[in-house]
Amino acid sequence: MGMKYLSGAVENNDDLAEFRLQATPGCAYTACLLIILGSCLDYFIYPDNFLRFFVARVVCSLSILAMVRLIKTERGRSNIHFLTFAWLSMPQIMIAWMIYYTDGASSIYYVGLPLAVYGSGIVLAFGVLQNAVFSLLTYLLYLAACIFHPGGLSTSFVVNSLFLFMYMTICIVFTVYNEKARATLFLLKAEVARKNVALEETNRNLVEIKGQMLHQEKMASIGTLAAGLLHEVNNPVNYSLMAVGVAMDDPAVESSSMLKECLQDAQQGMQRIQHIVSDLKIFAYRTTDTEQIQTDFLLEHAINSSLRLVSHETKGIEISKALPADTLVRGDEAAIIGVLVNLLSNSALALRAAERKNPAIYLRGVWKGDRLYLTVHDNGTGISQETISRVFEPFFTTRKVGQGLGLGLSICYGVIERHDGKLVVDSVLGEWTEMTFDLPRAK
Repeated sequence: MGMKYLSGAVENNDDLAEFRLQATPGCAYTACLLIILGSCLDYFIYPDNFLRFFVARVVCSLSILAMVRLIKTERGRSNIHFLTFAWLSMPQIMIAWMIYYTDGASSIYYVGLPLAVYGSGIVLAFGVLQNAVFSLLTYLLYLAACIFHPGGLSTSFVVNSLFLFMYMTICIVFTVYNEKARATLFLLKAEVARKNVALEETNRNLVEIKGQMLHQEKMASIGTLAAGLLHEVNNPVNYSLMAVGVAMDDPAVESSSMLKECLQDAQQGMQRIQHIVSDLKIFAYRTTDTEQIQTDFLLEHAINSSLRLVSHETKGIEISKALPADTLVRGDEAAIIGVLVNLLSNSALALRAAERKNPAIYLRGVWKGDRLYLTVHDNGTGISQETISRVFEPFFTTRKVGQGLGLGLSICYGVIERHDGKLVVDSVLGEWTEMTFDLPRAK
């Protein structure tokens, strides 16, 4: 049963077919060379038949070469078993004819018959049944050559037959073990290929994890900076706001519209500083802790925070929003702000590259069941179909060297996936790009 399984494994293996395609021509060329070199034997032992045998050898060699040429065709590959058996039988037929034409059972040409049997059993990828049939054909050809020879069957025929059966038995046994060895080799090769695929997948995962860790470390550094910045800036900002508030209550301010407007601008500027530092702190402090992720927040607030963080990149770009009245979702607000910052930054970059007269970013939110779908649309350069399938791959980027690691969208994809959602991209090259992701409704 084990041998049957191994034999089947070898017979159905593409590697075995490739092995046959490589081994068969080499063995055929070797056979042609040996057949022609046999002319030396003809010259010294049977000089009267030299020319006749030389013609037979040339015809046999040319026939083998023609079959090898046929094997290399598409049709020949599908019939490689039959063609190999056919060309390997041709030298046996020629040798049997020479035995008949010379000394019958006592002919020295008998020695050539086991050579092809050895070749089929040891070198070529013949199965046990194929080799048994070929060995039987060889013996029948030898039997016919001796029977039809005028000398008939003799003691030499019996002895040679015994030796030929020994050769046949040895080769069939070799074929069994060769099949086992080939089966083991091909199974190991297939296993190594599977291991390599698994290793490549592991390496890709490690690269992605490494990229996420680098991004997390960067965000942690920004968070530490933001916390210190908030502490250092908050106090003087509060003092300034208090001073502005006191100044605005002064009667002199009421009588001067210009002074009142300047104080209001100063107040709004200070409040903007507070918002930016606060947004930066929320954005930087991300976590993978489940309890922290499962919190309710307004997506509209997250959008506003992200727009403030990228305001320096979106100057001169028209930004519009179409959101439902209810944007209360559940998830990691800091991570979602990070996703939005990345998508908005990419849109701004695409718009600058496109040099549009009316650059615009449009954010649209739609509830579908218990999930809120948010789309970030821009009329930038768009993405080609060749690139669109790779935008979420780690370290894939279309930017110049030194302008990005190609981790942004990969990390965004992982963040949305962590929220049981999906980040998808749609684009028309030269016209627009849309990035859409979904978040669960707050419980």
